[in-house]
Amino acid sequence: MKLGRYIRQIPIIGEDGQKKLMKAKVLVVGAGGLGSPVIAYLAAAGIGRLGIVDGDVVEEHNLQRQIIHAGNVGMNKAESAKKFVEMLNPDVEVIAYPFNIDPSNVLEIVREYDVVVSCPDNFSTRLLLNDACKILRKPMVHAAIFGFEGEAMTIVDTPCYRCLYTTFPKIEEEISTAIMGFTAGFFGCIQASEVIKIVLGKDVLKGRLLRVDLQTMEFFEIEVSTNPNCPICSGELKNIYPENYEGECKVVRMD
Repeated sequence: MKLGRYIRQIPIIGEDGQKKLMKAKVLVVGAGGLGSPVIAYLAAAGIGRLGIVDGDVVEEHNLQRQIIHAGNVGMNKAESAKKFVEMLNPDVEVIAYPFNIDPSNVLEIVREYDVVVSCPDNFSTRLLLNDACKILRKPMVHAAIFGFEGEAMTIVDTPCYRCLYTTFPKIEEEISTAIMGFTAGFFGCIQASEVIKIVLGKDVLKGRLLRVDLQTMEFFEIEVSTNPNCPICSGELKNIYPENYEGECKVVRMD
């Protein structure tokens, strides 16, 4: 086991902490604006296995914020991210899933990892990951961004993402969001830090939604309580059904 690469962080987390990171298996869903810094900093820290899911290809306009894809326009983002990680840190095992996560494959993929990082750009995928992680009892690190603003929360047991938001826009009403590149970088770094703290057994943003406006530099922390009517936290939902992620993504089937 080579520890020299991590000599600047070992005084903080210790050799035992580093060994925990090197044994950890983390799934990053979305290798875009949020996923780029998450992938970069988790790989640099020495996470043992990184799974990267993304069915999109790199486009020129992505490079304003998706910095790990430099020089790879036209390549699948999961494959591009894998190439980046292999160059940055050969210690890390990388598994690329060059397709989108969906109700047919989410449980199979999530089951193989210790922590899930939610970096998609749509509500339906966030909800799908939330529900799969709850069913499989996996922690999930959430973030979402817009313009100069964003939010982050770590879901461990309860409350969950459906407790945080009870209604969602219809899928067809979702639009691409305008975003400053550094906003994605800022919140992606928060997600990476939350993952590392989970692996090391430290306190995380459980039941606490962190919201930040980088234009005004205002930081807000909102306590989130478990929704007594949440079908996910109640344990009623025991499987993934496609109809729960259509339209307004209401849980219409639980059996």
